[in-house]
Order: sequence, then structure tokens, then C-alpha cells
Amino acid sequence: MILANNIDDNILRDLIIYWASRAKEYSQTNQDELATEKKIIWQELILRHAPQKEKLRVLDIGTGPGFLAITLALAGHEVTAVDATEEMINQAKNNAIQYQVKVNFVLSDVHCLPFQDNSFDLIILRNVTWNLSNPTLAYQEWFRVLNTKGKLLNFDANWYLFLFNKNLYSQYMQDRQNTMEYGIEDHYRQTDTLEMERIAKLLPLSKEIRPEWDRSILQSIGYKNIRIENDISKVVWDEIEQINYHSTPMFLIVAEKE
Repeated sequence: MILANNIDDNILRDLIIYWASRAKEYSQTNQDELATEKKIIWQELILRHAPQKEKLRVLDIGTGPGFLAITLALAGHEVTAVDATEEMINQAKNNAIQYQVKVNFVLSDVHCLPFQDNSFDLIILRNVTWNLSNPTLAYQEWFRVLNTKGKLLNFDANWYLFLFNKNLYSQYMQDRQNTMEYGIEDHYRQTDTLEMERIAKLLPLSKEIRPEWDRSILQSIGYKNIRIENDISKVVWDEIEQINYHSTPMFLIVAEKE
């Protein structure tokens, strides 16, 4: 979903095609989340770490079909959401209409945002950074638009590290086996696995050990009070997701701009 100007034209094209093809299916996943207690779980988790203001100016990076943006808008905050894939933005707009909330959806490359300095109190993103062609540049750009005393909340995982680590690959394959043994849907079958793995091999973060990589980069840029929770999977994932992604736990990075 998230692309940079300096990425190879062929990879840029392939990423757009890939995420556009998944927009409808991914939107259904977001709708399912919005219809359950997950909406409240994510809302409470984010606001527990957010700056304490009655009405936050929020930027949702890589919004996809809009789950986090809608969740924060439902809590009464002023939300802007960006994504680089038009099909995702269209799905997000439809979902926002369904929940009767106002979100400013913007089609944009997240490495080069169309916003002034110090525009947002809170930046949130989920499952985005791994998919960036230049994550260092992106972190710098997000620092620019983050307000003084603002916070960045980044939810992500080492999604394709197994392509570069034999032990993790064995664990990943065990996850696939576990879905069959438990008789549940294998979420990786919802994707064009070979195509995504081909693209992931070309992206810089697929081979990095995270979130320690992120900590180092954030510090070098000037983010302060960096806090990391290495595994929040049991908080935000249901049992089926925990079985599917057991070898790739979700982490949370919280960083501030002083």
C-alpha cells in the first residue's frame, strides 16, 4: 500500500497491482473487525498511549480500508488518513460512510506527505512499515508532520523475516500446519503468496530484526521516550489470528517528539 518515489518502477507497479487486488477482501476484514469488540480493544489501546487531549488531530498512515481511522473518528477525534492505493481509499470512504464518521482521506505516498510541519498530535499505523521502500525517509517525514509533544504509535511485525531465516521459516511452516490441524482458515491462502514473497525480498525491512532496527533509526532522527512492547498479539488478535501468526508476533513502538 505504501510506496516511495525512488522505488524501482516495476516494483512500484507490482505493489499497486497487488494491494489494489486485495482492497475488497481486506475491506471485508476491516468491516468484520469494526463489527466486533476489536474496535473497542484497538481504540482503548491507542488512546492509552496517546497524548491526553480531548480532541486529537490524528494521522493514520497506510489506512487501507480505514479501520484505525474510523475507530479513532468514532472516539470523537479529528482524523486524516492516507494511503497510496486508490482502491484502498475508496473502500475506506465507503466504510466511513457506513459508520457515519468524518475522516479526511488523502491519496498520498507516505514518504512525502502533503501536510505542513507540526500538523498532528498523534500518528498511528498498523502493518505498514514493513512494506516501505525507504522506511528511514518515512520516519523522518512523519517526524516533520508530528506536533511538538506528539506521539507516533507503530503496530507492526517481522512479516517476511522468515524468507531470510531458516529457523523462522520452519516456525512459519509450523503455523501453516497448525491451521490445518485446528481446522481453521489459513490466512496466507487469502493472498498471492508467491507474488508477495517476491516483492518482500526486495523491500529493505524484510531482512531486518525489528523492532530494534526501528529503535535505532528513531533515535537517530530525534524521537524521544521510545518504548517498545515486543508482543501484543494476545491483546489485539483473536485465537485464529494467534494460530496463523504465532511465529510473527505483533509489536508496538511508541515514540515522542519533544
